[in-house]
Amino acid sequence: MESLFVLTNDDGVDAPGMAALRRAVEGLGPAAVIAPRGAASGCGHQVTTHQPIAFSRRDDGAIAVFGTPADCVRLAVAGLAPRVRCVLSGINAGGNLGTDVYISGTVAAAREAAIRGLPAIAVSHYIARGRVIDWERAAAWAAPVIRDLLARPSAPGTYWNVNLPHPEPGGVFPGVCECPLDPSPLPLAYEFDGDTALYAGNYQARARIPGGDVDVCFGGRIAVSLLAVGPGGS
Repeated sequence: MESLFVLTNDDGVDAPGMAALRRAVEGLGPAAVIAPRGAASGCGHQVTTHQPIAFSRRDDGAIAVFGTPADCVRLAVAGLAPRVRCVLSGINAGGNLGTDVYISGTVAAAREAAIRGLPAIAVSHYIARGRVIDWERAAAWAAPVIRDLLARPSAPGTYWNVNLPHPEPGGVFPGVCECPLDPSPLPLAYEFDGDTALYAGNYQARARIPGGDVDVCFGGRIAVSLLAVGPGGS
């Protein structure tokens, strides 16, 4: 039986980023979409263990899971996908840079795959304020990066985190830079109203350590970071 690429995300099975990821991996081999039924952004590495996880097989071949991105990977490995070859997660609508990786469901799906000994890549698209994502361009930019990373040897317990920049419309293919995660904390700001608090941090104004993934992506290049599970990993 032929092995499969498993495609998942945290924006939901019908998100435009999933359609872009499917285009980006065309020609690589058989692929199975196993993704959350709806949006699950910001859920981190949450998994479902104390209640049943419902899923439905759709006419387009995708499997919609009433669970988290990490649940999707676990179900794929446990039997929903025969012989998983690799897990590709994304393309997320929004950056997953620096310390975002601890919050991101997109990255958690790749991390769960790495925990299971599988090669994995998470792909996200930073959104510059006032701009909309060109998903055709995102797919075109992600495709060669994914192919390059898949061609490399995969060290056990490691996975890749890729962030596409968001320059003005048009332009040439951006440079690709392998870089470490920026460990700077996200801006901490809340608007308090009585007994409620609304997060009001400015993502675009977050700290940028030179050469880190935030600096690279905000500067207009594709940021590629090799991450690892386990002590000291991400």
